[in-house]
Amino acid sequence: MRVVSVTAPGGPENLIVADAPTPEPKPGEVLIAVAAAGVNRADLLQRQGYYPPPPGTSEVIGLEVAGTIAALGDGVDGWALGDPCVALLAGGGYAEYVVVPSGQVIAPPDGVDLITAAGLIEVAATVVSNFDHVHLAAGETVLIHGGTGGIGSFAIQYARALGARVLTTAGSPAKLELCREFGADVAIDYHDDWAAAVAEATGGAGVDVILDVMGAKYLEANVAALALDGRLVVIGLQGGRKGTLDLNRLLTKRATVTATSLRFRPTAQKAAICAAVAQRVWPLIAAGAIRPAPETRFALDEVARAHTQLESGDNIGKVVLVV
Repeated sequence: MRVVSVTAPGGPENLIVADAPTPEPKPGEVLIAVAAAGVNRADLLQRQGYYPPPPGTSEVIGLEVAGTIAALGDGVDGWALGDPCVALLAGGGYAEYVVVPSGQVIAPPDGVDLITAAGLIEVAATVVSNFDHVHLAAGETVLIHGGTGGIGSFAIQYARALGARVLTTAGSPAKLELCREFGADVAIDYHDDWAAAVAEATGGAGVDVILDVMGAKYLEANVAALALDGRLVVIGLQGGRKGTLDLNRLLTKRATVTATSLRFRPTAQKAAICAAVAQRVWPLIAAGAIRPAPETRFALDEVARAHTQLESGDNIGKVVLVV
């Protein structure tokens, strides 16, 4: 089978398409013939050598795919050969075939083609698990950084479906308008003093929840933007790993700072998250309450261009590799 290989840690030019043996499913696993794979920022980090896969996981990049069931391991039921599916992976997605624990495989949402579906499962699983983690509730206010990315565009819509008021940041007038189209109540240019804009939009009260992809760069401002009993959840480190935290400010606000990673969760937790996505998110997509983000499609042979596109900062929505 064809797979994407990294010749050495570094830039997109180090990505090549190579041949590899087709894997065989072990008990409890399925083999998927991949139609498309989502491209995520974690993939860029893995290519650069900063985000190795969990022990025992394929070295091939790729955290989400859509395709059809090609083989079943012992003990797997509920699936038949040829069934369409989407899967959440710990690695291995940039390939013609991938093996996955069956609990991390679900049917695609009704009315969504497999190519688009390939870019849905990872963002949905990330947002659902993190909003559950910080108990985002109806009537609360949430700040979502990076509102036009794959995560942000989905998070805006899901937060609205939960009944939350949504503030978001983006970097251009066109992107701010797109955030509003997704349902953001307030869209803020992060080139400006976004923390002051959050304070103004909340009457000085701050926000109940922040979903942050920036990490260190925004840490102090994020904590300052929290309301009493506010919760900051960090899911990305685009702005660095090490920041300064004012513990007194955290204490006086009774606030919480937490960080999560989906990739390294145990299989049982991932299976539960995937089941929650199928139960809660797919009906919202089928009903039109959540619409997939804009996507840019590349052939597998164009994987270097796909990474360059996502890395540019100009990308809107999802990047998808068509296998």
